[in-house]
Amino acid sequence: MNVDDLVAIDVHAHVEISADSHPSLPAHLMAGSAAYFNVADDGRTPGVPEIAAYYRERRMAAVVFTVDAETATGHPPISSEEIAESCAEHADVLIPFATVDPWRGQAAVRFIRGLAGRYSIRGVKFHPSLQAFHPNDPMAYPLYDTLQELGLIALFHSGQTGIGARLPGGGKIRLKYANPLALDDVAADFPDLKIVIAHPSFPWQDEALAIATHKPLVHIDLSGWSPKYFPPQLVRYANTLLKDKVLFGSDFPLITPDRWLTDFDTLDIKPEVRPLILKHNAARLLNL
Repeated sequence: MNVDDLVAIDVHAHVEISADSHPSLPAHLMAGSAAYFNVADDGRTPGVPEIAAYYRERRMAAVVFTVDAETATGHPPISSEEIAESCAEHADVLIPFATVDPWRGQAAVRFIRGLAGRYSIRGVKFHPSLQAFHPNDPMAYPLYDTLQELGLIALFHSGQTGIGARLPGGGKIRLKYANPLALDDVAADFPDLKIVIAHPSFPWQDEALAIATHKPLVHIDLSGWSPKYFPPQLVRYANTLLKDKVLFGSDFPLITPDRWLTDFDTLDIKPEVRPLILKHNAARLLNL
């Protein structure tokens, strides 16, 4: 991957269907989130080769992953091995992250060690609301210790989620797990672990900004929202104290990089900060 040739690096793209057409989420949650984001069914589930072609056409790279929430949902995940293998065929544009259900305990640790030994994964995606765990629950600490040892990034969903939104009872998904303040404990207890707080963390934006300002290896990605809806304090910090720690992310395919970048062009971001957010901060974090 030649970073100099890239327009941008999208650090937040989802693989939502496997090669054998297995979806990433139960059908009711897939349908609910598609309605929430106003995404047509035929645009919701590109496979890894299609994702690669999409980003290659735009001269962008993308971090891709899925979410393993089998304990909480009963739904088997898309295979991280399959994603890593497919990404290896498109290494010019795709950067694989793994996922693992933290409730698997020591099996999760063994899984990540084995995966990292076989594939060029750069990190692990967690979705606390969907996986139904508080990130600072000690049961996940052996897993974080392994990620820190292996130099892998831990990327956590934060704030409200479109998954389960507008379904009865929110699809039984609880927002409390995604309060980013729990990540302050993780960052304090694992000072060498690279952490990304994904999304503007509504309704806890100030907590996320405080943690990223205070803890050196905590970053924020800007996925999941159109930039025109970013809260003003997020824009202010991105322009100043956190200009080296804020990352472009779209949330593809729910929000496309085309839409995100069009709205980002209208945001009051300093000219010298724009390339940091769009590419250089991610390139440094990912060791590209």
